[in-house]
Amino acid sequence: MPTDLQPVFDRLKKILEKNGKHAAVVHDTADHFYLNEAEPDSKGKAVFLGAAKIGAGKVAFHLMPVYSKPELLDDISPELKKRMQGKSCFNFSSVDEGLFRELEALTKRALNSI
Repeated sequence: MPTDLQPVFDRLKKILEKNGKHAAVVHDTADHFYLNEAEPDSKGKAVFLGAAKIGAGKVAFHLMPVYSKPELLDDISPELKKRMQGKSCFNFSSVDEGLFRELEALTKRALNSI
């Protein structure tokens, strides 16, 4: 596990922990933090909310509510948009407090929208 990514992971994990207080923690290890909605869907299946995971050269931050509600992304900055891979994943290789504050505000809105 790349140690230079640990501070990035730790900061992104805190964003999920702070804003996902009513979520169910599925994984909580040194390199992977994963949340589901506290209640299963109508078919009894777990609903993925978000995750932070150290990968090859980056930390991936998944925020699933923006997939089902893309309008949550309407007012994000171009800088944060550049960090997106796919429809609900943001990648970081270093701590960027400005972008992390914006991502935290987005995470709060997204998790409050479910």
